[in-house]
Amino acid sequence: MEHAQSRVVKLAVIAGDGIGPEVVAEAEKVLDAATAGSDIRFEKTRFALGAGRYLATGDTLTDEDLTAIKGHDAILLGAVGEHPAIPVWRERTSSGASC
Repeated sequence: MEHAQSRVVKLAVIAGDGIGPEVVAEAEKVLDAATAGSDIRFEKTRFALGAGRYLATGDTLTDEDLTAIKGHDAILLGAVGEHPAIPVWRERTSSGASC
């Protein structure tokens, strides 16, 4: 009897901020349901990117983040939104420009 081997999909998960974490949580449920009973398995790496990270560390998306994300087969992205405490967004929104 031949043993079927699982297909591993390396998935970068970026919940972001705002509604992003809720969207990603539901999307993960959909992915799990859609692949239940199949040979597909997700190997998930979570990345803390978004306004919250910027406010905590001053970093947004580093070269190290990009390198790590590039090593994945797919990206599940929630939402990375604006935050009024971040200077770039303050400048853009105060000038009337949309982000």
